[in-house]
Amino acid sequence: MAKNTEIKIYNDDTISSLKGADRVRKRPAVMFGSDGLEGCQHAFFEILTNSVDEAKEGYGSSIIVTSYSDLSIKVEDFARGLPLDWNEKEQKYNWELVYCELYAGGKYNNEEGGIYEFSLGLNGLGACATQYSSEFFEVTSVYNKTKHQISFKKGEAVTQLAKEPAATNKTGTTQYWKPDLEVFTDIAIPYEYYADVMKKQSIVNAGIKFILNFQNRETGEFIKTEYLYKNGILDYIEELAGENFLTKPVLWNGERTGRDREDKPEYKVKMQISLCFSNTLANIEYYHNSSYLEHGGSPEKALKSAAVFAVDRYLKSSGKYTKNESKIIFADIEDCLVCVTNCFSTQTSYANQTKKAINNVFVTEAMTDFLKHNFEVYFAENPNDAEKIAAQVLINKRSRESAESARLNLKKKLSSGMEMGNRVEKFVNCRSRDASLRELYIVEGDSALTSCKLARNAEFQAIIPVRGKTFNCLKSTYDRIFKNEIIMDLLRVIGCGVEIRTKSHKDLTDFDIDMLKWNKIIICTDADEDGYHIRTLIMTMFYRLLPTLIKLKKVYIAESPLFEITCRDNIQFAYNEKEKNEIVSKLKDKKYTIQRSKGLGENEPDMMSFTTMAPETRRLICVNRDEEHMTEIMFDTLLGDDLQGRKKFIAENSHRYAESADI
Repeated sequence: MAKNTEIKIYNDDTISSLKGADRVRKRPAVMFGSDGLEGCQHAFFEILTNSVDEAKEGYGSSIIVTSYSDLSIKVEDFARGLPLDWNEKEQKYNWELVYCELYAGGKYNNEEGGIYEFSLGLNGLGACATQYSSEFFEVTSVYNKTKHQISFKKGEAVTQLAKEPAATNKTGTTQYWKPDLEVFTDIAIPYEYYADVMKKQSIVNAGIKFILNFQNRETGEFIKTEYLYKNGILDYIEELAGENFLTKPVLWNGERTGRDREDKPEYKVKMQISLCFSNTLANIEYYHNSSYLEHGGSPEKALKSAAVFAVDRYLKSSGKYTKNESKIIFADIEDCLVCVTNCFSTQTSYANQTKKAINNVFVTEAMTDFLKHNFEVYFAENPNDAEKIAAQVLINKRSRESAESARLNLKKKLSSGMEMGNRVEKFVNCRSRDASLRELYIVEGDSALTSCKLARNAEFQAIIPVRGKTFNCLKSTYDRIFKNEIIMDLLRVIGCGVEIRTKSHKDLTDFDIDMLKWNKIIICTDADEDGYHIRTLIMTMFYRLLPTLIKLKKVYIAESPLFEITCRDNIQFAYNEKEKNEIVSKLKDKKYTIQRSKGLGENEPDMMSFTTMAPETRRLICVNRDEEHMTEIMFDTLLGDDLQGRKKFIAENSHRYAESADI
């Protein structure tokens, strides 16, 4: 395909502006948040809320919405009637200002005692933007005993303003339109959306009846649904809670006057909050000037701050927290709270035209102060309810913490299946995944690691070296133990957690024998005093942190030979003086040499395999605690804090070990 080599010129004539209906028709998402079904739904909402604003001011007690099978929509109210005639001040017809002019309306001076005190309409955009985005749009308005009518197509007026005497003295506005598929990708607004929006509006506008007539798009039959909450949000909270409430629903009302900043104008905030607590239900909804705030904003911040402050204060003052228990968070309250906040302000800062969140600073401050005060009074006047709330919040908190602990444990268990060689330095894994076959050798130092690595059966024998001497786990604190890299590496490789509960071992799971990765754990050190010391310190780790592994006979000691006896080409190994003497006596007059065995790191692989690692020829000592009481006494005496007992034991028993002492 040939490349287009035409040079595109960018100069002063390149910049252009959208005009008239194109400002919405070509960029509907700017006004409605989307060019899809969600945007089409919001366009309907803009028209509905103009009727709601009228009803809130006391003009008309019902609003009728009809959705036709051809996807056209009609909104009818019985308010004052929308002025459409000549506007002397603006030198234009009002129908032009309302339906053909962005940023034109009657709701700009609410804080100065304008036509509307608390209006959902704010920017003078909704009616015009919806008309611009419609295939057709027809308006009928009755006021001053005159019926006014005008029609639009694709954003342009196609008739003059028609006027005739009204047949009755009733006033009101009817707006009938069809969203344009050239603007929106989908215009089939479902019944569920209409029902949800109209129910929400009836909840926050007490005493106003909302009537929905929805024509079935297949049969043509109309479904009629009415929504009316005489007491507004209180009725709704009672409906939600039913008979399963923990505390009875309450309604709090209040007003405040303030400003978002010192140099900003003052405005009024009216607050209405209804709530109850339940151990079977949780639901929170935020509304402002009748708009459902899907993303919350200021009211959400206020409720979170005030509720946590008030409940936490009560828990502390009544001594409900246990010692060192962490503070509650809002999620603990939210899990048992049924609440609707329904607030109004003469000045509102919406996050955008879709009005799903507000960010007024003063609304946050006013609601926070109002809620803190009302919670405090409520707890003082209703001590039994306060006790119920406190108990349920603590149940939620502790169950959340327990679930989080279980989640972290599971995460650790699942992640423990990762290749350990990537997480523990110098650990050499084996190929087998069968825990009934696998063996872990804990060896002394890097030199022993090299010898054992060459001598092992790589199919089922893994190796981890310990660098120097570990802590004495019987004398060290848990904080020191779990900060020791040698011990932590050993515990990670063993893989079954630890059998103690402390905040110090956050990186390890609670003990679970099913997570043990080894059939045998074999301690393999040199046959000298340092080797014996390292072996003993490792055993204190098992004794204090993993005693079940000793009980289940999973821990072994690999015996290392003391003597290497060579007679011609024959090499024999003796593990003690008695064995050495027996071998020598059998040799009789033959020539032989005896030498003390080298450290593990100096041994040849064949010798290491034969003496220490090959299951057929090695010697293992199983570490057990059959005499549990004596084991406990011996560990505490030789390795615990009983210094006098240790001195006494050495004085009484040192002669028994004099011959084997390396002196």
